[in-house]
This record gives sequence, structure tokens and C-alpha cells, in this order.
Amino acid sequence: MKKIMAMMITAALLLAGCGDSEKVIDGNVENAVTGGSQTGSPAETGENGQAQEPQTETEHKGYVFVVRDVTLEVDGDAAPVVEALGEPASYFEAASCAFEGLDKIYTYNGFEIDTYPMQDKDLISSIVLKDDSVMTAEGICIGDSLEKLQQAYGSEAAEEGGMLVYGRDGMKLCFILQGENIISIEYRSTVLDE
Repeated sequence: MKKIMAMMITAALLLAGCGDSEKVIDGNVENAVTGGSQTGSPAETGENGQAQEPQTETEHKGYVFVVRDVTLEVDGDAAPVVEALGEPASYFEAASCAFEGLDKIYTYNGFEIDTYPMQDKDLISSIVLKDDSVMTAEGICIGDSLEKLQQAYGSEAAEEGGMLVYGRDGMKLCFILQGENIISIEYRSTVLDE
């Protein structure tokens, strides 16, 4: 129920005040997913499901999310990511409120990728973790405690609109808590913040 509500809220926010052009396509998806990481090397998940360092080093902007050996970077080109991940469980598009073109939502098992159009590309505006089947490289997933979150990221988070926000390199890693437990994790672009 929480997954459906989160999807509906995300779609409503994405489409608020937009045109009426929309399209929904359903498909199938594999379900092996792993976590993500921060600037530097993206993490991979070991046999025990915990994040571990990869064997090669790659520089990335801000925090990144890694799934099935595919690195997702906020404000990065969505095309190679979507191609590497394969057919999503569902796909939605609508006229963009802020840019010329279409905003798109690709939903996979455990996470969602939202994009915005910029020139000839679709760039990743957000990555939303939907359940505890995926986690950040630091081992944080939905359901974890505030204490575990602060051990992984520190206690210097900004508070914005009921979220704890860790900013880095022009992007945000946002956590929503209910009581002392995480109920939402989102990697978010700051492109619309200005």
C-alpha cells in the first residue's frame, strides 16, 4: 500500500500544472537489485547483501545509486541507464511543466527513475527507492533507524520540508522519517531549486 501511495504522490507532483499529454506502457523486469554509493567508487553488494567496494574506481558527481552493475547519477544521461536496465515494470510520460519535452518515470522492482528533458537528452531528475530490497552503498534502506542513518551519513543533515537532506555536488540525498524510522529515500537533482 505504501508503494502505491508513494508512486501516486510522485506522479502527482511530477504532473502538477502540466499539459494533458500522457502515455502509460507496462512491461516486465528482472528483480536482482543492489545499493548505491557516494562520490568516488560505486559500491556493489556482496553475498550477504551489504555494500562493498568495487574493483575499479570511477569518479561520479554527488551520491550515486548502483543497481545490477549499472551506475545511476542524478543529472546524468538516462538513455544508457535505461538501456542497460532493460524493460521497466512500468513506464509513464507527460508533458514537462518546467522544460520543453516530456518528463518520464521508469519503475523497476524496488526503485524508480524520474527524468527531465534537456536539449536532446533525458536527464535523471530523481531516483526513488521504493522498499527495503534496495539500499545505499552505506547500507541504508527503508525501515532503518535514524541512529543507523546518522552513523552512515553523519548528523549534519539539513532539514527541508520534513526531510533530512544531505547535499553534495549540486544534488541531494533525501530521507523522510516516520518517528525514528526511514520511510522514504530519494536521490534528487537541484535543477528546479533555483
